[in-house]
Amino acid sequence: MTTVQRWFLPDTPDVLGLLRRQLEVTIRGMDALVAWANGDPAAAELVRELEHEADDVKRELQRALVRAFTTPYDAEDLYTLGRGIDWILNLSKDAVRESEVMACAPDAAVAAMAALLREGVGHLDAAVAALQQQKGAATAAADAAIKAERNLERVYRLFPILAERRAQAEVDPRAEREVRVRLARKVELVRAVERLGVAVRRAEQQPEL
Repeated sequence: MTTVQRWFLPDTPDVLGLLRRQLEVTIRGMDALVAWANGDPAAAELVRELEHEADDVKRELQRALVRAFTTPYDAEDLYTLGRGIDWILNLSKDAVRESEVMACAPDAAVAAMAALLREGVGHLDAAVAALQQQKGAATAAADAAIKAERNLERVYRLFPILAERRAQAEVDPRAEREVRVRLARKVELVRAVERLGVAVRRAEQQPEL
């Protein structure tokens, strides 16, 4: 092949490979989030570091989509999926920050939700990997991811009710205000994690590739 012939060949970067890289970093971030939610405060810094790393991969993907002459799937859909994946670690970092600002450590409900989020992102990664193989496998993996996120929603809806009942049962009139403040902070932290669940669901429900 001559130099002239190579010059006219279109650029075909591995955009699905870049999506897998973005998801690989996101999965490590979710593992860190699970560790943090289970009582490892040092994992909070790892969540922040991996959020920055994922940003770098996202930008590389966006540049690849701009210069690609052709893509295996619609470029706009791939761009939207990459942006949706990016929000997952953005909101993970936000949840950790809210916990620190409110001086409200994660509890069992947050740990349960973080585990379900990690499961959902793992299924999302499997769905993207299956795009290079067979469509049915990608659909099955995406359905499993949505199921994990729905289980998270059940935990979220149940938690504030149980927390309020516990607070009412344990309340000491002299410490009532402190109990209510503590409960409000817990509920806000759980809501922050639930927003993360919404981001996972949106990534899972991108237009069919």
